[in-house]
Amino acid sequence: MIRTLFFLFSALIMCSVSAEEIFQPTPVLDMAKVFLDNYCYPDNLVGMQEAIEQAIKSGEILDISDPKMLASVLTAGVQGALNDPRLIISYEPSPHAAPKQEAEASPTREQLMSLIEHMVIYDKLEGNVGYLRIDYIIGQEVVQKVGAFLVDKVWKTLIETSSLVIDLRHSTGGQISGLPFIISYLHEANKILHVETVYNRPSNTTTEIWTLPKVLGERYSKDKDVIVLISRHTMGVAEDVAYILKHVNRAITVGEKTAGGSLDIQKLRIGHSNFYMMVPMSRSVSPLSGAGQSWEVSGVIPCVATEADQALQKSLDILAVCRAVPGTLSQLANILKDNYSLVERVPALLQHLVTSDFSSVQSAEDLATKLNTEMQALSEDPRLLIRVMMPGETAAPAAEKPIAVAANLPDNEQLLHALVDTVFKVSVLPGNGVYMRFDEFADASVLAKLGPYIVHKVWEPLQNTENLIMDLRYNPGGPSSSAVPVLLSYFQDPAAGPVHLFTTYDRCTNHTQEHNSQAELLGQPYGAQRGIYLLTSHHTATAAEEFAYLMQSLGRATLIGEITAGSLSHTRTFPLLQTEQGITRGLTITVPVITFIDNHGKSWMGGGVVPDAIVLAEDALEKAEEVLAFHRNMGLLLEGTGQLLEAHYAIPEMAGKASAMLSTKRAQGGYRSAVDFETLASQLTSDLQETSGDHRLHVFHSHVEPTPEEQLPNMIPSPEELSYIIEALFKIEVLPGNLGYLRFDMMAEAETVKTIGPQLVKMVWNKLVDTDAMIIDMRYNTGGYSTAIPILCSYSFEPEPRQHLYTVFDRSTSQSTEVWTLPQVTGRRYGSLKDIYILTSHMSGSAAEAFARSMKDLHRATVIGEPTIGGSLSVGIYGNSSLYASIPSQMVFSPVTGKVWSVSGVEPHITIQASEAMAVAQHIANLRPQVPQTLQTIGKLVADNYAFVDIGTVIASNLTQNINKNSYKRINTEEELARKVTSSLQALSDDEHLKLLYIPEHAKDNIPGIMLKQIPSPEVFEDLIKFSFHTNVFEINIGYLRFDMFGDCELLTRVSDLLVDHVWKKIVHTCLNHRHENIGGSTTSIAILCSYFFDEGHQILLDKVYDRPSDSVKEIWTQPQLKDPTGSIVGA
Repeated sequence: MIRTLFFLFSALIMCSVSAEEIFQPTPVLDMAKVFLDNYCYPDNLVGMQEAIEQAIKSGEILDISDPKMLASVLTAGVQGALNDPRLIISYEPSPHAAPKQEAEASPTREQLMSLIEHMVIYDKLEGNVGYLRIDYIIGQEVVQKVGAFLVDKVWKTLIETSSLVIDLRHSTGGQISGLPFIISYLHEANKILHVETVYNRPSNTTTEIWTLPKVLGERYSKDKDVIVLISRHTMGVAEDVAYILKHVNRAITVGEKTAGGSLDIQKLRIGHSNFYMMVPMSRSVSPLSGAGQSWEVSGVIPCVATEADQALQKSLDILAVCRAVPGTLSQLANILKDNYSLVERVPALLQHLVTSDFSSVQSAEDLATKLNTEMQALSEDPRLLIRVMMPGETAAPAAEKPIAVAANLPDNEQLLHALVDTVFKVSVLPGNGVYMRFDEFADASVLAKLGPYIVHKVWEPLQNTENLIMDLRYNPGGPSSSAVPVLLSYFQDPAAGPVHLFTTYDRCTNHTQEHNSQAELLGQPYGAQRGIYLLTSHHTATAAEEFAYLMQSLGRATLIGEITAGSLSHTRTFPLLQTEQGITRGLTITVPVITFIDNHGKSWMGGGVVPDAIVLAEDALEKAEEVLAFHRNMGLLLEGTGQLLEAHYAIPEMAGKASAMLSTKRAQGGYRSAVDFETLASQLTSDLQETSGDHRLHVFHSHVEPTPEEQLPNMIPSPEELSYIIEALFKIEVLPGNLGYLRFDMMAEAETVKTIGPQLVKMVWNKLVDTDAMIIDMRYNTGGYSTAIPILCSYSFEPEPRQHLYTVFDRSTSQSTEVWTLPQVTGRRYGSLKDIYILTSHMSGSAAEAFARSMKDLHRATVIGEPTIGGSLSVGIYGNSSLYASIPSQMVFSPVTGKVWSVSGVEPHITIQASEAMAVAQHIANLRPQVPQTLQTIGKLVADNYAFVDIGTVIASNLTQNINKNSYKRINTEEELARKVTSSLQALSDDEHLKLLYIPEHAKDNIPGIMLKQIPSPEVFEDLIKFSFHTNVFEINIGYLRFDMFGDCELLTRVSDLLVDHVWKKIVHTCLNHRHENIGGSTTSIAILCSYFFDEGHQILLDKVYDRPSDSVKEIWTQPQLKDPTGSIVGA
């Protein structure tokens, strides 16, 4: 920026306009002075003085001979350098161009009122809307002269209106001092608000502007709507008015973005030259927006953008909607109360309508959006929907279609036959299947009258078929769904008794009805065993999609085609907001009047029915035949899956249970929604895992038979290759405190480990074996071979006795194998005494889990991190015909409990996020070596200081003996150590006051029971005494004294006068009842306090105190005299 100013000053100095005016440095200094003294952003001018000096010394010449062009160049440069378009430099050679400096005579009151009549226009518009146009914001001085006139002539007319439009579209100036008057008339009287802060550069002062506590006349009610009209010509103080009212949410701004002017901008002459500069001298530092941002330069952005000449009409439209909101909400509440079928949700909706804020609503679209968002979130019902009507659309409810009933049908037999032939189309398909299409749902009475004809034409041809394809792609349903339960009954098994189909609650009739299958049917039912395939499209609607939904929900059909229309007959539409003057778009609301609960007890919230197989409607029939062929073979697939489980799953009892589940669900039609291998595999996986509780069971589809991993030939790598492999697979480090760190992310096969053993010991193990403790990081180890686990574990134990790690039962061989540590290993062992920490995560699996679990079960390691994945040591892939099962074939038994290891994974000793496990392990590794010394220190402290010497000696001996016991070897936190030591101390001493506390570093300033001995000032102590001591005098002159802590004797002596005045004098002449719930404190004050309750002049031995550290006994006696100005002593 300063570099840009440098070239500007160079131009001003060097250009040849007038030798007298331009070549001298004076104009440059004058221009700088104008900037420095008047520009309202002085921080942007830092370094200007240096730039001026450099410009004067410069020999560069910017040859611009035309002064007006020079002014334009300077303007562009200054605006670009300071990023302020308000800075304008002009060349005005006319001697009359300079603004006159002489003082002008103040206008008279009559002149001001005449002027105001031209600057302020007011009116009362249709709908009781006040209109106030202000073209200039008058200042405080003028307000004081004409304020009463404005209130009486203008404001009294507007105060009675229901809403107000303030028109600032033509306001281009005004006085800052008039700002609080306009804002205050629109603001609450009992809340003073900071609305603006103005910085003035010439005076270098900052002025805060607040609303006024009092105004002439009345304020405009806060409950009335206010709209401010703005345009691109709105400038200066008028912009500030619009900005403030917008940001305090008192008005809606409508129109165009404002000019982005200034509160105070003036044209100043540059020295005695003919150059002038427009300079903003004051700036807004708004308290209403973040970081002091304001409207200057950027302008005020309207809440509702529109052309300036259309802003008034737009505001009237907004106000019309605002006026209609209360009535609309009231009507909406009545509609919900009388018609919404989910009655239990109505109170919450009504309460929300009462408490919600609708002040931001500016149009029918806004109202619909707000209501839809909030009501659907509250009700969780997408059917509850408000719709904005198109222009010209009426809000009258759609006329209900007449329901065709039996009485409307002719009695002519031939016509009834023809009607059935028209509605139903039936044809037999290859493979003993049948295709049936019907395109309308009639009333149940119609179905009853046409029954004999339907049985003959439609039903009899179906009886001996194995599968039925029912085509509802062209069926829009009908106005009545009473036939749905009848039709559903034909697809149930009558021998099984009535089946609950669904339940409906009708809000209009306040009637709940249970719909069950019917036992008495005309003709034979199709039954519950044969396959049904329903074809749907986006035309399938109302009763037709109810039927499709229930057939799918009951598990009686496989749906194929497109998602249905989602236009149920469970809702009604009501008019909510009518179009009228100012309201161009009306509203309607669709309300569910019927609650539909399926056989699973779930409310159907509408929306289209989603098919099991989604295809285009025209492809649905072909897809149905494909699915039908798949279902013919599905029984064999399910049976085969059950057999695979019984043959290979590691837990035979669970395999039998899962197989039985598959058979039962298949018989109940539970897999009709599976339309291909992928969906069947997904359902089987979910069912098997739920039944067995074993997430390792997986069924999947593959076009190619999975092949076992090829066993690579045993190739011995070269030493160089081996070094590279080890460096890639193992990460090692010796951390501070001689703490080893080992990370490896896969479990190699035993033979591989043996092959690379010598090199592995040399490159990895020898660097870690001499550490004092070790962290083994298995957070990223997903498993591998389990055969190397005995080798890895053996390094952490002694050669003898060998440790039983786990037992493996293999289902394929029906044999159990015990896995033990090895008597010999390559290299040195780590031994069984040094601490080991194993880090785990949710990724740790398979053999990595087995290693971690073995070390945990044998109490050889502390496991830190997240529970592991719960994998399996051995998983086999079994199957054929494109459907395969991944089945765990081994069970692992704990050597400690003899029970099967849980499939849920290894639970760490310390459960924490994997990312934090390393830091926790390091902290514990640093803590545990300090425990022995800590116990010795505690023992010595107790022995040297505990008042009961013999018990202190026993405690010290006991702690010393426990140093090497396991109970203190597995300490994980300081808090745990403190709890364990406290338990031992109190058990040995039978003294609940003997305890060990752990105080974290950040809390050491607030150690319980330790007070800094600081004597506060008398004033502070006086308040403290009043707060700490409680006195009262009850009936029959009984005094009451309560204090909850004993102070130090020195402290008590220094404040004795205060205690006597504020405590003792109030109770000294009473029969004292001394009650306290005292937590104790220093014993040095006991003698003084007790002395007040004995006769003066005769000392009494109160107690003897043995002090262990000094091994001395101190006697406590009453004091012969007390400091008491009253001379009053309570006798013994």
